[in-house]
Amino acid sequence: MLTLFLTVAIVHLFAVMSPGPDFFFVSQTAASRSRKDTMLGVLGITLGVLVWAAVALLGLDLVLQRMAWLHQTIMIAGGLYLLWMGWQLLCAARQQHKQGPTQNAAPIVKPQGRSLFKGLLTNLSNPKAVIYFGSVFSLFVGNDIGAGARWGLFAMIGCETFAWFTLVALIFALPKMRQGYQRIAKWIDGCAGVLFAGFGIHLILSR
Repeated sequence: MLTLFLTVAIVHLFAVMSPGPDFFFVSQTAASRSRKDTMLGVLGITLGVLVWAAVALLGLDLVLQRMAWLHQTIMIAGGLYLLWMGWQLLCAARQQHKQGPTQNAAPIVKPQGRSLFKGLLTNLSNPKAVIYFGSVFSLFVGNDIGAGARWGLFAMIGCETFAWFTLVALIFALPKMRQGYQRIAKWIDGCAGVLFAGFGIHLILSR
C-alpha cells in the first residue's frame, strides 16, 4: 500500500509540474493580481483536480469507453473555454500595447475577478487532465483498492496539487517577478493568450 501511495505521489507531482494551462494561469495571475485573487485561483485548480480524481476513482476510464459522446463533449467544451481564455488575454495584451510604456511602468495589479471560478474551469478544460485521469491515473486504481485507500489517494492528490501551485504562486508574486511582468506585460499576456488558444484548438481537433 505504501508503494502505491508513493508511486501515485511521484506520478502526480510530475503531472502537475509539467507546463500547461494550469501553470500559465497561476503564474500570470500571481504576477499581475493580488495574493487573495491568486490563492482563489489555486483553490479553483485544486477543486478541479479533486473533481477529476473523484471521477477517476469511480471509474472514469470505463465511463469514457462506454460513452464516447461524453468524451467528445468534454473535449469540445474544454477547447472552447481555453479559446475564450486565450482571446481575453490577447485583448488585454492589445490594450496594454495601446496604452504605451509610460502607463505600463506603474504597478500592475489587475482588479480582482472570479479567479476561483476561472481556476476551476481552467483545470476542468485542461486536455492533460482528461488524458491523465482517464488513462494514466486509472492504471494505478484497480478494483482491489479499498475505500480507505481511495480516500487516502483523493486527499493526497488534493494536498499535493494545492502545495505545488501555492509554491508557483509565491515565486511569481515576488517583487522582482512582478517588476519583470510590469515591463513586458503585453508580451507575457500575448504569449499566454496564444498558448491558451493553441491548447484549445489542439483539444478540439484531437477529439
